[in-house]
Amino acid sequence: MTQAPVAPAPAAPGPSAPAPAALAPAALAPTMAGWPELVEAVTRCTVCAELAAGRTRVVPGVYPPGADVLLIGEAPGAQEDLSGVPFVGKAGHVLDTLLAAAGLPRERIAVANVLKCRPPGNRKPKRAEMAACTPWLDRQLEVIDPVLVVTLGGTAAEWALGSGTKIASARTAIHPFRGRSLLVTYHPSAAVRFGPNGAPMRALREDLTTAARLAERLRGERLRAGRTRAGRTRAGR
Repeated sequence: MTQAPVAPAPAAPGPSAPAPAALAPAALAPTMAGWPELVEAVTRCTVCAELAAGRTRVVPGVYPPGADVLLIGEAPGAQEDLSGVPFVGKAGHVLDTLLAAAGLPRERIAVANVLKCRPPGNRKPKRAEMAACTPWLDRQLEVIDPVLVVTLGGTAAEWALGSGTKIASARTAIHPFRGRSLLVTYHPSAAVRFGPNGAPMRALREDLTTAARLAERLRGERLRAGRTRAGRTRAGR
């Protein structure tokens, strides 16, 4: 009796490619071509185990079409953690009011945070968390390509300008930042904490007015530079 041939045992599966969520942001973020893809990758990130375990929602940020000013805050708070949208609590209401008064409506403003997940108890972000999350913000900056960056609060100022940056002194200058201009000001939560007559509220109002004027000038400069490059291209054909 002829024995039926025995099928070979299936080969053991090789190591599978890591899911995008398992990749370090430094490796994954630069590969994101546009904003929707970047947001999707950020929402899957679990690199900071403590933050991933305690969060309700990731808060990637917002980027309305045509926005050319980027506000950078510290990290989501309780309301942002619930909604997935930055600056929606009391501080967000103050920010909206001051932006509108300065001539910078939110529909022209992109907003992101140094951290995309709420730290437990709203504690200050740890340096390791900031370092892990920085590639996401770096790529957001590249995708948005703003004419002006405005940091809100000490953590964002230190992210941009280095450890030890003090808002009181840094807010008096326009800083060069990766081929762009950058302004430093207080976080709207400080304006809420010190009240409508406090120094942070006055400074934030002044600085956002300055930001609106500066952004208008920078838009014009970018437009003229684009026209000049286009003219040279046509002349060289």
